[in-house]
Amino acid sequence: MADQSKLGTEWSDDELDLIVADYFAMLQAELAGETYVKRHRSAALMQRIGRTHRSVEFKHMNISAVLAELGLPTIKGYKPKANYQNAIFDAIDRYLSAHRAVLAPSPPLIAAVAEAQAIWEEPPPAPDFTRPPRPERLARLVRKFDPVERDFRNRALGEAGEQRVFELECARLMAAERADLARKVRWVSKEDGDGAGYDIRSYHPTGAERLIEVKTTCGGATTPFFITRNEKGLADERPEAFRLYRIYEFSRAPRLFTLAPPLEQSVILDAETWRAGFG
Repeated sequence: MADQSKLGTEWSDDELDLIVADYFAMLQAELAGETYVKRHRSAALMQRIGRTHRSVEFKHMNISAVLAELGLPTIKGYKPKANYQNAIFDAIDRYLSAHRAVLAPSPPLIAAVAEAQAIWEEPPPAPDFTRPPRPERLARLVRKFDPVERDFRNRALGEAGEQRVFELECARLMAAERADLARKVRWVSKEDGDGAGYDIRSYHPTGAERLIEVKTTCGGATTPFFITRNEKGLADERPEAFRLYRIYEFSRAPRLFTLAPPLEQSVILDAETWRAGFG
């Protein structure tokens, strides 16, 4: 039963730590394919902290909203909802700081998921330049656990995504009865190393080259990503051939959309780094 004295009051740090830990426990079970009942978990949590079902459910959706901003998977059924209590950012910060493995799935998990069927989707809508800025506390949290940098440095994740695209391209050409082209598909970044401006060289069934740069995340479709100078240069130089394949929700059931140049029409490009020299 809910504690009536808590109705309309802010959650304490202890309560937030409990619900954040419980959320991540459910999320890990979901990603591992384990069965659990959300209402049973919620009921047990309500009994411990004395909060109403509505309050617990709303806080779960708050957590989903923050994790989506961090480029992390979220629990299905808990649709992201903002209107955060600022203290939720600190609770998630405490949890992630103590459980860093959550931020980088292990290679065995990624390798298993890479075998799953990928689903082709439409890309997200064009950028919304009218969207209000993030709350400052959320912005600091995103900077600390930067999903762009995290995905960029997760080589196992990147390679698994590239492997999946390599397999999909071969299968696509075989289905188009172009076995000759399927045999010519090359995983360029693996065979020749980075630097070409793309990862996979494939083909359109007509025989035209398709130069594919793969960007992979365990987060949602709108999780941001890095584009290198080489990639942007190739997109501008060969717009008819360059394609960016964005794989998302990789830790659950990979989905995929493609972007064609000019990339500025599909994403917001922000310059974030500088080359430092002495002349």
